[in-house]
Formats: sequence, structure tokens, C-alpha cells
Amino acid sequence: MKTLLIGEYREGKLLDSTYELLGFAGQLGAETAMLLVGSDSQLPACGGTLYLADASQCGEYNPDLHKQLILDAVQKENPDYVVFLHSSYGWDLAPRVAAKLRVAQVSEVIGLAEGGFEVGCCNAKMRRTVKPATPKAVITIQAGAFAPQQPGGNPSVQKVTASVMSNVTFTGYEPAEAKDVDLTRAEVIVTAGRGVGKKENVPVIAALAKALGGELGASRPVVDAGWVEHSHQVGTTGQTVSPKLYIACGVSGAIQHLAGMKKSDFIVAINKDKDAPIGEVADVLVVADVLQFVPALTAKL
Repeated sequence: MKTLLIGEYREGKLLDSTYELLGFAGQLGAETAMLLVGSDSQLPACGGTLYLADASQCGEYNPDLHKQLILDAVQKENPDYVVFLHSSYGWDLAPRVAAKLRVAQVSEVIGLAEGGFEVGCCNAKMRRTVKPATPKAVITIQAGAFAPQQPGGNPSVQKVTASVMSNVTFTGYEPAEAKDVDLTRAEVIVTAGRGVGKKENVPVIAALAKALGGELGASRPVVDAGWVEHSHQVGTTGQTVSPKLYIACGVSGAIQHLAGMKKSDFIVAINKDKDAPIGEVADVLVVADVLQFVPALTAKL
């Protein structure tokens, strides 16, 4: 089995998340080659063939040129799977490549299953198995779903370029709009999950955050329900955080949320369900009713 991994390079740097692609390939037990539109000063620490295009010539993003570079590499490698990160880069290019190759595409893969892949469903509360209907497929993997793998070594570099015409000119990145709260700088975050029950219970969680001198966070279901502003959301569609202390209150632990907070120094999870996925990353799991335990903890503090 062979994979062609599509690395990511942004603002002059190879993204660390590129190594999650190698983690996926490692779990798959696949031979790997990689394509990167980047710079020879920022190469991944791995063996195998690396098709390297110069970002200063091709642009860090240009859908027409980058698609052609990938298709050329596919022709040379004949991989079983072309694998992207499920990022703005990946979710834009993957369907273009799949359509051109006339193969199946599986998005947001979070695990391997017999004969196929696991993907989330029902707002990440459940998983389903997807089996591509074509012998080859294009895959995007969810951020944080596969542990990064950095095997070391130096790749065998083959420099490539694309000659297709494109009307796109890459001019740079526009900074995201400033948020009213920057959770990335917080040393303590206390997050409200769906388990808090209703909007009127969020102040109970906010009181604990205040007692600890921290900030209030929120899971995506809480934000989608309108209980807390989006600027407080933690996860792949919110903010990625790494505080000294992270307390998850009634958070089940969908992979998208875990990817946004699992680098926290110390994680406390409070949940009635002792088997909730959040328990797998928590340093301390408190099996209790959030609305009973949190007020008692706040009062004690």
C-alpha cells in the first residue's frame, strides 16, 4: 500500500501538523511519498521521496498550480491514497484532485476501520465507517486524530514545477479579526460543555473560572446553541489552547475539541459519564454531576 501525503507550508514555515500525515500513514502501515510546496530550507524530517515545489514561484496557495503538482506526483507514484490535512488548504484541494482522478473522497477521517475509515457524525457524538467505492481514494484527516510521527532522516528531494496557466496570484494572509477574549494567552481555562444543561447554568462554570483567575471556554455545541459567544470556543473551529490548567465541565470530548486543548499542561475533566472520551486525555477525571460538583469546588476555593 502506498500513500502520497500533501504537506503544508505557511508564511515561510513547514507546519508541524504535517507530521500528523506521517502518523496516519504509520498506522496504515503504508509506504509514503510527500509533495510540498515550500522551501528547501524547511524540509520534513523523514525519509522517502519528497516532491518539492518552490513556494516563492508557485505561491503558498494557488489551486490550479498546486492541483497540477499533485496530479503529476500521483502519476509518478500511483498511490492508493492521496492524503491531506482537513484544513482550509486540504478541504479546498482534495475535492478538486478527487474529481480529476475520478476517485472517491473521504473527509475528516478520525480513525482506521476494517476495509475503510472512521469519520464523525451526529455533531461528533457518534462514529461511522466509510468504505471508498473506488480502489483508490483521496483522504482528509481531522486535526489531532492521529499522533504526529517524526521518523527523522532526510528525504530524497525531487524538485518539481507546474506550467499550467492560472489567474490566481497569492498576495499573503489577512489576520483574523481580533477576538474579545484571547484564550491562547490564558493560563487557566474552565470550559462549559453540553453537560451544563442550559444557558442559565453557564454562570456556574464562569464563577469557577473567575475563582481560579482564568477564562471561560466553551465547546462547539454550547456555542452553536447560543449559550456562549464564539470567541470563547475551544477546538478546531475555535481556538487552539495550551494553558497550565484546563478544566472541562460536562464536555464529552469530541475529537475536534480534543485537538484544540490536548496540549494543556494539566487537564481536569468533570463528567457524569466515566467512559466519556475526555477521560482519555484527562490527568484527573471527576465522575460527578457538574452542577453539584462545580459550585462546591468554587465555594471551597
